[in-house]
Amino acid sequence: MLVYMLYGQVANFKTNSNIPIEKFAIAINSNLKKSIIIKSAEEVDEKFHSRLSCKKKTYRYVINNSKYGTAIYRNLETCIKEKLDVEKMQEAVKYFEGEHDFKAFKASGTSSKSSVRTIYKAEVIEKENDRIYIELTGNGFLYNMVRIIVGTLVEVGIGKLEPQNIKKIIESKDRKNAGKTLPPQGLYLLKVEY
Repeated sequence: MLVYMLYGQVANFKTNSNIPIEKFAIAINSNLKKSIIIKSAEEVDEKFHSRLSCKKKTYRYVINNSKYGTAIYRNLETCIKEKLDVEKMQEAVKYFEGEHDFKAFKASGTSSKSSVRTIYKAEVIEKENDRIYIELTGNGFLYNMVRIIVGTLVEVGIGKLEPQNIKKIIESKDRKNAGKTLPPQGLYLLKVEY
């Protein structure tokens, strides 16, 4: 089962409906599964495209860093049982900020012509209850890029890599040098900015 949480997802479509815009979310929700909720609707310019008009996206990856994990949230986070060195991960994540060629963090089969992306903000946040949040804000992300970045940060956290190794991995442009792709459980799209 793949679980991928979307808090800030935006979609667009054309319609000739006579439903007033302020009632659109209610009307759509009445026909959707309970696992999907439309929070609001608004009219936009004809040229607007929910994916192509995007300027920034923020993703969060949630790690449960406890010995046993949790049954209730098992599909909403990834459990890493080995104790992670959060301070080293916080040092390492800063190497991702800026414009880089993220070819080393690109899944095979990615159709993007360019692997150059800009990460505006990269954080590792230690939360209570053994949770660690990795948050990345960028102008775009390659397929599985966030999950590969987090997998690489986990390798820093367990001591397989040093924080400064991130710079060398980015410069190598070689997928074999980066960490494994972590599972989708724990990946959240938090925000899309236009």
